[in-house]
Amino acid sequence: MPTRLDFDEENGKNGDSDLEKEADLGKMRMNTPLSQLAPLYCSPSPLAIPSPLAIGIRYSTLSSSELKRKVWAIADSKRQGFLGFNEFVTAMQLVSLAQSGQPLTSDLLNSEVDFENLNLPTMDGLDILLAKQKRASKTNEDELNGSPVQPSTSANWFSSSKSSKKLSLASVTSIIDGLKKLYIQKVRPLEVTYRFNDFVSPLLTNSDFDAKPMVMLLGQYSTGKTTFIKHLLKSSYPGKSPNSWFSLYSSAHIGPEPTTDRFVVVMNGPDERSIPGNTVAVQADMPYSGLTTFGTAFLSKFECSQMPHPLLEHITFVDTPGVLSGEKQRTQRSYDFTGVTSWFASKCDLILLLFDPHKLDISDEFKRVISSLRGHDDKIRVVLNKADQVDTQQLMRVYGALMWSLGKVLNTPEVMRVYIGSFNDKPINVAAAGPLGQELFEREQEDLLADLRDIPKKACDRRINEFVKRARAAKIHSYIISHLRKEMPAMMGKAKAQQRLIDNLEDEFKKVQREHHLPAGDFPNVDHFRETLSGYNIDKFEKLKPKMIQTVDDMLGYDIPNLLKNFSNPYG
Repeated sequence: MPTRLDFDEENGKNGDSDLEKEADLGKMRMNTPLSQLAPLYCSPSPLAIPSPLAIGIRYSTLSSSELKRKVWAIADSKRQGFLGFNEFVTAMQLVSLAQSGQPLTSDLLNSEVDFENLNLPTMDGLDILLAKQKRASKTNEDELNGSPVQPSTSANWFSSSKSSKKLSLASVTSIIDGLKKLYIQKVRPLEVTYRFNDFVSPLLTNSDFDAKPMVMLLGQYSTGKTTFIKHLLKSSYPGKSPNSWFSLYSSAHIGPEPTTDRFVVVMNGPDERSIPGNTVAVQADMPYSGLTTFGTAFLSKFECSQMPHPLLEHITFVDTPGVLSGEKQRTQRSYDFTGVTSWFASKCDLILLLFDPHKLDISDEFKRVISSLRGHDDKIRVVLNKADQVDTQQLMRVYGALMWSLGKVLNTPEVMRVYIGSFNDKPINVAAAGPLGQELFEREQEDLLADLRDIPKKACDRRINEFVKRARAAKIHSYIISHLRKEMPAMMGKAKAQQRLIDNLEDEFKKVQREHHLPAGDFPNVDHFRETLSGYNIDKFEKLKPKMIQTVDDMLGYDIPNLLKNFSNPYG
């Protein structure tokens, strides 16, 4: 007997009017008979989906719970907590393969499977669904023709003026959606009260949660950052050429001199175009509004390069200007380069430090840039690029020198992962590298590409991790601000007291740490905090509000675990 599926009629009540567009899109993308299932897919909706299974079909009568668990785990590879349209089609393909007797593995869909001749999954209740869709279609036609339609009983669901103090999981459609609601209800009020956005990081927007995973490339000039992106995309991306006097948009310029003079975000788009930084910073659908704090001097050196590309549908790249040496880094750049780098580091999922075998010396300026990555050590990967320009013996010495230099800069007990290769479109220089070097470079490139491929799968976990880190940082910030406020006198000598607190900020941090039993590594940078604090009147800050702290503690202890549990694999 073939394994069968039951259809859940309740999940087919909403969203029919928007499904035909998704179905047509899916047919073009999938090019498989399984795309005929597109009309059965229901987009995630808080009204249509009473459970964490945001799909129109539930696997309720599959013979093995282990089989159901595998189908969900493979289809929801990004751990979003629901199945989008493409993931839904993937799940249907897996069910069909299981019904045909094939064992389910994570790489099964990448193997040579004849999807054209694959039978549709066997389902119970499909005729009931199609009949309901027919009736719904007729209702829509009557509504368009002017027939009276009863008002929706769910209209007041959106217009309710009372907001629940606890997160209602019934209204949450995904993990990311739950994080948005938790941030607005419980974390943002704490940040606003104690001005966390002025000291640490700007307030988050919806686009910050919805943004694709980002990979930032850092390095000194002409270490191959732009070429690396071009190599992955197999084409140049649109960019403003530094030699174009009247700002014509052309492809990104590559050369031995410092060529990339701006921060360039390379992302997916409907057509090839380059968007100026001032425009990007005010677009609500892009997560770059926080860059406005660095001023127009930076925004004039920032742009977004859009192009249609399958890789960019999952990952966004950040190309950075090469770090200059000496006074040029500070005097020729009219914006806070280190601050911008730190801002992008907090948003990125992976940071690649590129080195050239002939430029291993880490300048003081580059050291400051690397130091700005403090707290993001788990994101950093080192790439020794252009390694085929030296022979095997020289490569051994170069590798040792690089590790020695990094040991003085990266204050971490763990060994940093270093990828060795030549990441460009030219064939490997076998004359210098030799056959062993060629094999090494190919294997290292495969490892790096595998690391990049894993980024979308880990994106949701990274969002959760960054959200928890931010909530804890906001708590510590509120403790610091309220402590400084408490140390201020009520009447006389406020100016002297404030200056004393600013001068002895390290000691005040230690007092807060001992009072609330906080880890020292979670405290902000003292120098940056002191610089920002000097522009405020400490006596104007708010006193500690225990209820707000307790709200964040409850969120970390109960709401987030419940959210993850609710959107975990429902069969595992």
